[in-house]
Amino acid sequence: METQTLTRRLSQLHASAVHDVLRQIGCKDFVLPTTIKPLESRQKLAGKIYTIEGEITTSHTPHETLIEWTSLLSKIPKNYVAVCQPNTSEVALMGELSAETLQKRGIIGYLVDGGCRDVSIIKGLNFNVFCSFNTPKDVVGRWIPTKLGAPIIIGDCTIRKDDYLLADLDGAVVIPHEHAEETITQAELVMTTENAVRKAIMDGIDPKEAYLKFGKF
Repeated sequence: METQTLTRRLSQLHASAVHDVLRQIGCKDFVLPTTIKPLESRQKLAGKIYTIEGEITTSHTPHETLIEWTSLLSKIPKNYVAVCQPNTSEVALMGELSAETLQKRGIIGYLVDGGCRDVSIIKGLNFNVFCSFNTPKDVVGRWIPTKLGAPIIIGDCTIRKDDYLLADLDGAVVIPHEHAEETITQAELVMTTENAVRKAIMDGIDPKEAYLKFGKF
């Protein structure tokens, strides 16, 4: 199935429903740390993942780090979600100009197990960013990317390029790409069943009876 079709369908789901399906089909370690949150509550990330990893440096000049950073921005594929393991809690791995650049290039959004700056401006861009903390400290002279498109680890989760991400206010889950279509289809059924349970309860049915009838609560 086409990537954009799966992305569109995934964007209509919520992370909890996807979590339940991944658990049922036997996947392990697919939930990202609870410290990773959206810049704004309305934000949501859904799509195929492009992975980034990097590290703090003391041997690169500010110019060299900016060359590395701007090159990185140009390599993230259109219609992907960028997911970054920066291996640092010292600096921001997203800021105003970077967010504007990615948005202009058609990148869906950005998730980092690390920091973000220029938060008030990014909020006004309608570009979805999930991060662990905010800091004014940037990458200039301090950080370089080391791997692009290679497997990364965030928390207990191994993330590969072309896996899928769904992140919302409930948290962030990673769907292995080989299970993407199955997971999305089953999660759609879960949400349909949940709606039926909700309607039954609102119509006055006992919650235990609703659970026994629909097998979901």
